[in-house]
Amino acid sequence: MPMDKRIASLTDEGRYRLLVESVTDYAIYMLDPNGIVTSWNPGAQRFKGYLPDEIIGQHFSRFYTPEDQATDLPARALQTARTEGKFEAEGWRVRKDGSCFWANVIIDPIRAQNGELIGYAKITRDLTERKASEEALRQTQEQFRLLVRGVTDYALYLLDTDGRVSNWNIGAQRIKGYLPEEVIGTHFSRFYTDEDRETGEPQKALDTVRREGRFEKEGWRLRKDGSRFWAHVVIDAIRDDDGQLIGYAKITRDITERREIALKLEQTREALLQSQKMEAIGQLTGGIAHDFNNLLMAIMGSLELMRKRMPDDPRLMSLLANAVQGVERGTLLTKRMLAFARRQELKQEAVDVPELVRGMSDLMRRSLGPSVNIETRFPLQIRPVLADANQLEMAILNLSVNARDAIGDRGDIIIGTREVTVGAADDQLSPGDYVCISVTDNGSGMDEETLRRAMEPFFTTKGVGKGTGLGLSMVHGLAEQSGGRFNLKSKVGEGTTAELWLPVAEPASGKARSNLKAASRVATAELTILAVDDDPLVLTNTMAMLEDLGHLVHSASSAKGALKILAGYPDIELVITDQAMPQMTGVQLAKAIERDWPHIPVLIATGYAEIEPGTANVRPKLAKPFTQAELANEIARLSARTRKAGRVVKVPRTEAKDK
Repeated sequence: MPMDKRIASLTDEGRYRLLVESVTDYAIYMLDPNGIVTSWNPGAQRFKGYLPDEIIGQHFSRFYTPEDQATDLPARALQTARTEGKFEAEGWRVRKDGSCFWANVIIDPIRAQNGELIGYAKITRDLTERKASEEALRQTQEQFRLLVRGVTDYALYLLDTDGRVSNWNIGAQRIKGYLPEEVIGTHFSRFYTDEDRETGEPQKALDTVRREGRFEKEGWRLRKDGSRFWAHVVIDAIRDDDGQLIGYAKITRDITERREIALKLEQTREALLQSQKMEAIGQLTGGIAHDFNNLLMAIMGSLELMRKRMPDDPRLMSLLANAVQGVERGTLLTKRMLAFARRQELKQEAVDVPELVRGMSDLMRRSLGPSVNIETRFPLQIRPVLADANQLEMAILNLSVNARDAIGDRGDIIIGTREVTVGAADDQLSPGDYVCISVTDNGSGMDEETLRRAMEPFFTTKGVGKGTGLGLSMVHGLAEQSGGRFNLKSKVGEGTTAELWLPVAEPASGKARSNLKAASRVATAELTILAVDDDPLVLTNTMAMLEDLGHLVHSASSAKGALKILAGYPDIELVITDQAMPQMTGVQLAKAIERDWPHIPVLIATGYAEIEPGTANVRPKLAKPFTQAELANEIARLSARTRKAGRVVKVPRTEAKDK
């Protein structure tokens, strides 16, 4: 018989029995009024593991855990169903093998037509998998909540659709300073600066998130105490399953320290590039100045000798004077170039700055003109600086002339000094005491680009022919070579302040200076001199000046040649040598002479400070380009010093010639 006809032939009771026995996802069984199991479907057998003959006739409390049995939960469940008409709950139940499962339980009372309780219908569903999923989700949510609450380096919080704060983690509290009760419910724009609020930045951020789903930016934000911090901000949209916007997730990180490090790194990198550029230009400038010095040396010496031999013709003397003036201007230019390249020859001594400035007051007035008001601001007591007095005077004059050009026809220039102690934290100067010499004007000032390039060699804002562009470069070089620094401060419309920092020094004794002056007045007899220079023009010029002074001169174009001549001419009493020569420098030649001919003094002629460290105050030197008078004066000093030491051993020239 077909299945549908067999079902149709069943009574109602048979159909219900068939239905119940076919269900396997639910445990459906009956209890008598005392809780004794009276029926058992396949679903109950599958969930709980009991066969019908194992469980029918047993009390249903055996499905409960010992803890629930101890609290009499089975009896209370039947009582609830009996009095309220239904009992429903979820909880742990026990299978035959002792394992537990999470069950949804419904107990309904079964009554006769007269209302008499005749038993209970009990339906149980195994929800263990759902319970595990819910528990896993709950644990995940709890872990996420704890994670968010525990993060201290990031401000993590939610905003509603209007931008109001709806929660607040400990990181937000640490970074921004607000307690949760102080900020929840308020608009997030309170964290923005006044400038950003005026331009509508908070709303622009939310509009971007609505439109693009995300907003990311760095900028200044405010703490509760009003202080600012540099923040990295990310705002993400939160949408429901239907895609509707329900709020925003906002993450803020305080990156103030990272920004400061990045800015300092960029400044350091910029300073390094600038230093490398200036060093390269300095090397080029120093080399050019050295070669130019040699040319000026030859011209200057020739002009001096011509002046002695020319007839007394006013027109010729005027041309000669003009040529000499050109050489002097060229010499000044090379000095500035060498000053920038930090290769000038400095004669450092203790210099009283106020006294120096007062001593050059007449020169300042003539150079700056009567319309400029010069004011000095010196403290009553200030220690001297360690510097080359002539170079420092030139530097102050250069800065003052620049200030005059900046203020135009009328204005004020203030020259002042102050003592400053520099600690180890300064990355530009060695720790110690310094004097800051400042020259301030009330002129038009400089923009950032002009200020940045102001100390570059040959850069000038003056017209063609009105400046070499080496004035500030020279001051910068002097400061660096003297162990100090040079700063420029300027803004458009607010004038300019130039600061020359120089180390403090104790004043030199007047006795030492008087001795030098006395030595310069010592005359010298005719000497046999060896002149050494690899430049033929300079060598010829030096020989001519020495012979004009009455000395007997030998010449060599290299240090090696000089040593050969010294070996063959024992009557040589003095060696004058160039410093920058190939294969062997002037200092190296001097050391060789000291070893083999210790009685012969050596005078080193140099165009710039190229002598090795440690020898500056030991070797007698003559700065190029030098005049005949300067040459004679240095020979006289050296001769006097040598005679005093008893080192000169005169060899009669006749004997030397016979040999």
